[in-house]
Amino acid sequence: MSNMNLPRVQLLAGEHEIYAHVARTPEERSLGLMFRRDMPDDEGMLFMCDECAVQKFWMKDTPLPLSIAFIDEDGTIVKIDDMDPHALDGCSSEHPVRWVLEVNRGWFAERGIPAGTRVAGPPFLK
Repeated sequence: MSNMNLPRVQLLAGEHEIYAHVARTPEERSLGLMFRRDMPDDEGMLFMCDECAVQKFWMKDTPLPLSIAFIDEDGTIVKIDDMDPHALDGCSSEHPVRWVLEVNRGWFAERGIPAGTRVAGPPFLK
């Protein structure tokens, strides 16, 4: 998925599976999906932020159109937005979150997954 060897987790959003590489370090999060031109439909990247805070993401050097979900500690999606390739203006969670999931643009909408849906998987176990 990227130039780094990132761990991969299986997540479930509603009834839909997604396989996400997990970006945990500042370097991994900074690189994210930069330079990716395509991504399999059932894959994404899960960003594990250092602390629960308002998160802001942008698309520097990312030619792939993406949808982004800002996810609460318990796995609840609090906001979903679409991001344009190479956009520098960014997208904000507006509320403190620790997790951010990026997938191909339209993935959530095509599957009828709205904000309020709980994402299940190893990162969200209590």
